[in-house]
Amino acid sequence: MATYTVTLTDAEDKAIHTECLDAQFWVQNVIKERARIAMESIVHTHVKTQLQAGEPLAGTTHEEIVLALPLKSVRELNDSDPLKPQ
Repeated sequence: MATYTVTLTDAEDKAIHTECLDAQFWVQNVIKERARIAMESIVHTHVKTQLQAGEPLAGTTHEEIVLALPLKSVRELNDSDPLKPQ
């Protein structure tokens, strides 16, 4: 399980509290929702590909499927881009 820490200046903290009641809850909600959307996309693509190929799925839950697939991170994809300037 990953843990992320965000450090805000006093001004940033004051400003964010004009937008939300609980900044910690808001930050957690934002990243969890973005992760959920990414997982939905990964699972949708996997199910579509596997059904077209007549192959079994990598798992029965979203979490099982995502963890079972050989996914590359954005960093890995960027590092392997042959058109990326050195």
